[in-house]
Amino acid sequence: MSLILFNKPFQVMCQFSPHPTRASLADYLDIPDIYPAGRLDADSEGLLLLTDDGKLQHAISHPDHKQTKTYLAQVEGIPQAEALARLRAPLNLGDFITQGCEAKRVQEPDWLWPRNPPIRERAQVPTSWLAITLAEGKNRQVRRMTGAVGLPTLRLIRIAIGPISLQSHPLLPGEWREVSAAELGL
Repeated sequence: MSLILFNKPFQVMCQFSPHPTRASLADYLDIPDIYPAGRLDADSEGLLLLTDDGKLQHAISHPDHKQTKTYLAQVEGIPQAEALARLRAPLNLGDFITQGCEAKRVQEPDWLWPRNPPIRERAQVPTSWLAITLAEGKNRQVRRMTGAVGLPTLRLIRIAIGPISLQSHPLLPGEWREVSAAELGL
């Protein structure tokens, strides 16, 4: 059984099949019969877990197992207390209501790599960083949440799944390493 940590670069598709215009996981990982346990959209970066064990894949990705996921979001604007409180509380996004989560303003980590290409910069609009930890993960949820409170996401990086993080297991974009399922607490 393999459990692979992979730091998915920006604009890489979270699939092994070829994509007509973008790189895919196959461009970075040449390990037979592994599959992502969860996904990241092409515009998101960061920690992805892959495994060749179907039961482990289910245990990692299924919402009933509550593997928390922590994201760093670089947002447009400076969050006020009201916006952070709205992010933490269940938030109605139209087609679903989020569960409560952790959300706080943080400094950009000194270990974070530059994005290629860089985010768009607007001289009149400051940016700031949020750390958001969810026990769920619907499609584009963090981006939709920050947008709903007036803080559009410019850059989104998943930095942790459960107890495993890019801080404790440093990987640059495109790098991977094998870990044991015990490190996830499974």
